[in-house]
Amino acid sequence: MTHSTVDHVAVAALSAEDLVVEVGGRRILDGVNLTIPAGAFTAVLGPNGVGKSTLIRASLGLQRCSSGRLSVLGRAPREARSEVGYLPQRHGFDATTRLRGVDLVRLGLDGDRFGAPLPFATRFSAAARARVDQVEAAIAEVGASAYATRPIGELSGGEQQRLLIAQALVRRPRLLLLDEPLDSLDLPNQVAVAELLAKLSQSQEVAVVLVAHDVNPLLAHLDRVVYLAHGAAMAGPPAEVITSESLTRLYGTPVEVLRAAGGRLVVVGQPDAPGAHGGHQH
Repeated sequence: MTHSTVDHVAVAALSAEDLVVEVGGRRILDGVNLTIPAGAFTAVLGPNGVGKSTLIRASLGLQRCSSGRLSVLGRAPREARSEVGYLPQRHGFDATTRLRGVDLVRLGLDGDRFGAPLPFATRFSAAARARVDQVEAAIAEVGASAYATRPIGELSGGEQQRLLIAQALVRRPRLLLLDEPLDSLDLPNQVAVAELLAKLSQSQEVAVVLVAHDVNPLLAHLDRVVYLAHGAAMAGPPAEVITSESLTRLYGTPVEVLRAAGGRLVVVGQPDAPGAHGGHQH
């Protein structure tokens, strides 16, 4: 599935020019250049430690850029926060967590502060009703209405993740950043969440940027991929980036992309990347 209009929108959701980010004296991103169009569904891929989460943090204004330029919705990252939804990496809730799903989503109404909730009005008002409507609409959009009033600890991993996505969506962001949202899910739920995000990207015209280790559950839905290695990035449509030639050039060492039964991609030969795209070092 592709979105026919995303490449024609003037203001990119995310763009970097010669971006350098250093963390603890180590250069994580080194001269990165990329553009993610408005409304595109994009996966950020690569082995552990190459800077996937660092790119997300920099895009949120939580990580200082050493040099170069990083633009979010045409502005500096901190200036764009009110239009960015964010889902950090997490590994589920404890079974004893009694917070209801609807209350979890409600926390997202102060999303530009990434988790610090605004208090609800203590008496009914048009503003309070509008906030309730926002929460209910976000829950409905992710298909979670049937279980939103249950304690979050009682829900399955897939149900929890849908509510977390609703939390990130409740302020109607133009850009949604998700750090490894599929990591703790089984394959059917990974595919279901990927389908949901693709649908939301289209219906809400929101750019979705998702950090992932395995592209396969996402592959049928992506508009673009960003592949990181050695501080550099390669970005574009999946068919152009995830090839033997492109990844060999990015890594500077022979890499082979194989298509296994069922169309599953396996990347062979990349250094320090066991498990990426479902493949292993050989």
